[in-house]
Amino acid sequence: MKPPKHIHVNKEKGLDVEWHDGSITFYPNEYLRHHSPSAEMTELRNEMKDNPLAVIPKELTKPPKIIKIEPVGLYAIRIHFSDGHKTGIYSWEYLLNIKPTT
Repeated sequence: MKPPKHIHVNKEKGLDVEWHDGSITFYPNEYLRHHSPSAEMTELRNEMKDNPLAVIPKELTKPPKIIKIEPVGLYAIRIHFSDGHKTGIYSWEYLLNIKPTT
């Protein structure tokens, strides 16, 4: 899969991703943090599906900011959040699969 044409970062709000078909998707910071593909967040999302009373970690109760974004090869980005989370690697395919609905 080709990388997006452009990614605009607003550290306070989120990412605007311009895809090759000309569409633009906005990913809010909280949405990106919650949908992190890291093992830790995948496990938490699965636990929350099974147990609606699951304890949400304290760092997820505050709106996150993006500290920096780094490329991972030509297939993904790693997002560093203000709460210290930086283990999720967001492939282009994964970002397309989690597109927020408006």
